[in-house]
Formats: sequence, structure tokens, C-alpha cells
Amino acid sequence: METVVTTRELTRVFGSFTAVNKISMEIKKGEIYGFLGPNGSGKSTAIRMLCGILEPTSGSGAVLGYDLVREAEKIKSRIGYMSQKFSLYEDLTVYENLAFYAGLYSIPHRERQKRIEEMIEMAFLKGREDELAANLSGGWKQRLALGCAIISRPAILFLDEPTSGISPTSRREFFKIIQRLANENTTIMVTTHFMDEAERCYRIAFISEGTLIADDTPDNLKKDVIKGCLVEVAHPNALYMTDELEKLPYVKECSIHGPLLHVLLESAEVIEAFDRYTGVKAKTIKPSLEDVFVSLAKQNRKQVS
Repeated sequence: METVVTTRELTRVFGSFTAVNKISMEIKKGEIYGFLGPNGSGKSTAIRMLCGILEPTSGSGAVLGYDLVREAEKIKSRIGYMSQKFSLYEDLTVYENLAFYAGLYSIPHRERQKRIEEMIEMAFLKGREDELAANLSGGWKQRLALGCAIISRPAILFLDEPTSGISPTSRREFFKIIQRLANENTTIMVTTHFMDEAERCYRIAFISEGTLIADDTPDNLKKDVIKGCLVEVAHPNALYMTDELEKLPYVKECSIHGPLLHVLLESAEVIEAFDRYTGVKAKTIKPSLEDVFVSLAKQNRKQVS
């Protein structure tokens, strides 16, 4: 399969702060590539470098065969980009926003009307063409912003936290559209901190404190990172027990998930002994991507320290 994004030790430094630290990755044509990490981990900085908006401090990269530094303008003209701020003109209507972006991308006049109609249909905005963008709900604004980002039919679409601040229902609807675009061979790179969205990605890269700490399919990450028996524990003192439990010889990791504890045991054979120690019954669970990320982040912190 054709590789459309390549980076080699891509780095961006701001003063004494390293926002992105020697990231190397490859993205294949038609993939939905998830870029995961907490706020401030370097996701947006990496995306802005790949879009040709921000110049790398060191390292190299190419998007659609164009060099990130020497050919940034060529990259910008061939990609779609959508940030969490949606980049809409609130005092323009739905139709006028799409028409403006069609002009911005220099879509030939003979094709503009057809493209605008395609985007209205894609975003389920039929009947709302004359409504001001300012009057749309978060979910509708998001879909209109996506239409503006892809009206030029880009080969690659970069989405930077596109579903931040909208309802779970709108997030699900948005990802259905993304899946459809991928099925039509558009390559999509999406940054998110929502693990349910990450599950829909073909491959996932985890970034922590500017460093890439994993890059694989969701299933492979769950299988390769979480080795042992994962259990869930509802304990009244959960918040204060992690350090204590991690001292047990058969406990590999322990983390807080809301009111619950997720504990990685060496094997299922030690569950009985663990139950006796805690005084509550542990429930065996399947690892989630959140478990994977927590585990990877802990491993990375240990290596750094």
C-alpha cells in the first residue's frame, strides 16, 4: 500500500521546551490514523508541521511526496485541515461558507455548484443552506467545517481534535462520515483524546510529552501492551490504594478509572489472593485503549526518570 506521510525524527522546539521529540512514522493511503495523547502532549504541533504551517526544528518529513520544509506551499494546496475551532465565518450562511472555501481552493466555477451541493448532502445540511453559521449547534457547525475542509477533495485530511466540545451523538455521526471518506480512499489523520473514537481508527500512535511511545492497530496494542490478567476493583478507598497495591509482588500495574481501580495481575491464578488482600471481589475485564495508554505513559515516565 502506498505511503503518503513519512517522518524521520521530526522535532519542534520552542525556546527550551521540546514540544515534539524525534517522531518517526508512516501513514498509508486510505488509513484512518489516530494520534492520541493528553492535552499538551504535542499532537497539534505535529499536525501543524505535517500541514506545512509550522517548520520543524530538526528531522525530516514528506506529505504526498512533498518535503515538509522545501515544499510546504504545495502540501497546503493538496490537503484538508480542520481544527477544533472549526474556522467558520459565523456571519455567513451555510451556503456562503462553502462558496467562500470553494473560491479559496480555486475550484473551477463550472464545478463549484456541484461541489457545494455534495458537501451539503454529505453534512446532512439540506434545508439549512440559508441559515447563518452562528445559529447552528456544535454538531452542525462541525459537519459544515468538515465540508469546508474537504470541498477541494483533498488526498489527505488532517483533523485536529475535531469533536472536542460536541455531544457524544454528534461525535458518533461525525465518525460515520469519516469512515465513509476513508472507504473512498481519503487518508485521514485525526488527533483525539476520546478512546471510543480511537477504537475506530485503523492504526493508532500514542504520544506522551512529545514522544511517540507506540504505533500499531488497536487490537495489537491491547494484546502486546497489557500482558497479564486485568481486573477491575470497586473499593471504597480506591483513590488511596494504588501505591499500596503496586507493592504486592503479583501486581504489575494499578491505575484509577473514575471510582474504580484497574489492576494488572501477573496471571489469573493470583486473583484469589488479591481478593483476600483487598477484601472485595475483583472482576476480570478486557483491556481498553485507555488501559493501554495509561500503561504506556507509566512505562515512558519510568524510562525518562
